[in-house]
Amino acid sequence: MAELQVSKGKRRRDGILQELKLQGRLSVQEIVDRFGCSEATARRDLELLEKSQPIIRTIGGAMYDGMSTVRDVSFAEKERLSYLEKERIAAKAVSLIEEGDVIGLSGGTTNFLIARSIKTRRGITVVTNAVNIAMELAGSEIQVVVTGGIMRHNSFELCGPLGEAMVSHLHIGKMFIGVDGVSVSGGITTYSEQEAQIAKSLLSRSQRTIAVFDHTKVGKTSLFSIAPLSIIHTFITDAPLEPEVADAAKQIGIEVLLCEN
Repeated sequence: MAELQVSKGKRRRDGILQELKLQGRLSVQEIVDRFGCSEATARRDLELLEKSQPIIRTIGGAMYDGMSTVRDVSFAEKERLSYLEKERIAAKAVSLIEEGDVIGLSGGTTNFLIARSIKTRRGITVVTNAVNIAMELAGSEIQVVVTGGIMRHNSFELCGPLGEAMVSHLHIGKMFIGVDGVSVSGGITTYSEQEAQIAKSLLSRSQRTIAVFDHTKVGKTSLFSIAPLSIIHTFITDAPLEPEVADAAKQIGIEVLLCEN
């Protein structure tokens, strides 16, 4: 009987994966309707698939991300992915920010949520290359320093030599860096060469580097390198790291802050 249940569950998960590949995304309710299972079973299946397949859980479902090593998605699309997890990561990051800090915020949805959470604070300076983050802080008591450059429409990040030249004159205390991939071999990586370059500049002017990322980024390597793991001081993420990355972090001495449910 146990073997029959395992076989049935595997067939259902194989079917869900096939539908995700064909459609790109599925809601939990669609899985319930098509496969005749409960919502709890559908969510558990997605959790199991996420561990071994290139899928990303979203609010209320999942999407297939088979091109994750090369695909550059828009800010609006990223904002919908793992939103609750990113909120928790942002809250943990905000707990590290103190009055008098000069912090850096690269582009990305998690850092945007950090900016939204600190906009009522005072005595903080934010250095950012992201136009949307600067606009989120407009009108607040926070001093905002925006780098120059040409804006990438997918991420609202300013990139290029103008921004890199300006950053070379700054001193950043805590740099919160958003990434598209975290792996032992690749370090922290991103889809965009221009974003990787400005991120390198920001990191080079920072005393403490804090990488913020949800569990879907772990073990993945995007096209362009930002930095090796050896220059990262802190990870903030929402789930325990996979063993290879966890072992590397421990050997290097990276502080790992989890914000699990």
